[in-house]
Amino acid sequence: MQFGLLGAGFQLFGCQEKLKKNPLQHLFDVYVQVNKEAENNEVIGQAAREFFRQLEQQEHQALLLWKQFREITVDEYQQVYKRLGVHFDIYSGESCHQQQAQEVVQQLQRRGLLKTTEKGTGVVDLSSAGDMSSYSTVLRSDGTSLYITRDLAAAIDRKERYNFDEMIYVTDKSQGIHFQQLFQILLAMGHSWAERCQHVPFGLVQGMKTRLGEVVFLEDVLDEARVRMLRNMSQSKTTKEMVYPEDTAEKVGISALIVQDFKGPLGSDYKFDWDRILQAQGDTGVFLQYTHARLCSLIHRYGDGEEGAFDPSLLLDQRSISILQHLLRYDEVLYQSVQDLQPKHLVNFLMTLSHLTASAHRELPVKGSPQAVAQARLRLFSGVCTVLANGMKILGITPVEKM
Repeated sequence: MQFGLLGAGFQLFGCQEKLKKNPLQHLFDVYVQVNKEAENNEVIGQAAREFFRQLEQQEHQALLLWKQFREITVDEYQQVYKRLGVHFDIYSGESCHQQQAQEVVQQLQRRGLLKTTEKGTGVVDLSSAGDMSSYSTVLRSDGTSLYITRDLAAAIDRKERYNFDEMIYVTDKSQGIHFQQLFQILLAMGHSWAERCQHVPFGLVQGMKTRLGEVVFLEDVLDEARVRMLRNMSQSKTTKEMVYPEDTAEKVGISALIVQDFKGPLGSDYKFDWDRILQAQGDTGVFLQYTHARLCSLIHRYGDGEEGAFDPSLLLDQRSISILQHLLRYDEVLYQSVQDLQPKHLVNFLMTLSHLTASAHRELPVKGSPQAVAQARLRLFSGVCTVLANGMKILGITPVEKM
């Protein structure tokens, strides 16, 4: 229905010129306008349903517009994902499975799972007692498919195409019931592999605003993070001279956003606060990067301790032991993150490591210490630096060596 509204809205309010200039913004403006109009005008609602029906029937004009919108969107996605260091091999949503959705309806019919209501909609009974106390609608009364029908087709197609070991859906938590029903219907259809499908829900970000207004595009957030970080760096007395400060500000700004997003349970909502996120102290991405850059600077100046003889008995002070004991937990933390697909375990591990290191940096000097002690401490700090860098990369953060 939402795409029907966008299609009908573009025919009414769209402009190819504006679409070329600022594609996502223009599509968004059209979408807002058509939703507003549709509230008081049933004709627009009908036009949206008609546009969607044309899409389902593979009618040329509607299909052409859909393809154009899709290419624009994927293009924009790719540019933003590139900034985040994220690459997807394939972009294939449920909307690419309209034809297979009709086959799914036939399979449901053959298995006796499809029931027709008085209103003429096609539903699947999901109640344990078979009394329709819980059901999922898979077909509209006009014969068009729904999101879940296409998702069923997409899941079956992906299993055939990739023969996956597991399939993980990452969406916001409002779609929890949708995925519960999706997996339930797949099992009822005899697809035992649906037990190896899971939904990872994420919460909502509250109070996020950029200068451009209430509705926020990720690209604007990344731009603002870079601008604010650059300003903070220029005002800090500890900032090092660097060739590309904008590049460093971009990486540190993005790490601040990632850490904020990942440090609590993924399903929790959180309040967004620019000042808190970009703090140089506390549990922030900026502090993580600062700790790493500081260690890089130390290693750059004195070496990593790999050259000379290493005497571990020189690391028996409480600070060193705390760091070593904490480092021993690294593999256990990674295992835990994989088990429940929650990045918070790794974020919290790296944060604690950074705080322990900050204290050790003050109390275990390399400069002015006897050579054997300096070597042992460098070896310890070098190990911490490696784990920090690897942990950040796993979270999608690019470690910086200077800031």
